Amino acid sequence: MDEKETVHNSESENQQDNQEASVEELNELDVLKKEVEEQKEKFIRLYAEFDNFKRRNAKERVELIQTAGKEVIQSMLEVLDDCERAEKQMNQSDDLNQIKMGIGLVFNKFRNVMQSRGLKEMKSIGEAFNPDFHEAITEIPVQDEKMKGKIVDEVEKGYTLNDKIIRFSKVVVGK
Repeated sequence: MDEKETVHNSESENQQDNQEASVEELNELDVLKKEVEEQKEKFIRLYAEFDNFKRRNAKERVELIQTAGKEVIQSMLEVLDDCERAEKQMNQSDDLNQIKMGIGLVFNKFRNVMQSRGLKEMKSIGEAFNPDFHEAITEIPVQDEKMKGKIVDEVEKGYTLNDKIIRFSKVVVGK
């Protein structure tokens, strides 16, 4: 073989190797494009699912807020019925003791319904003033040294609902 043929064969082999490399690169590129396309589709589906979840969650939250007080209102209807009966009785009767007793029963039922829903009255009188639970309306001088810095009167009761403060006690503090 002469030198020209060897160079020519060598060039042919190089071209063939280059073509094979190009084909492999194209195949690899196609595989990568397919993977990117699959990942893109997965992302789009996941995003759509998340968007649907957010909408569904927002709708459920609105429904919960709208019906959250339903049970409390239903339990309060019994107390309202008792109040109406007490009002009717007050208009028909002159017996003050009977009226007081009826109203007392209505108030007790009302307190029981509220307590059954998690409402608790905060104890304040005689306790040390704590700004986390109490709102001081005023301070008054006290003769007893033990009552300084303590609550001597409660203007408005404080309440907790399931151990969370929903209204602070408005109090008078001794100084």
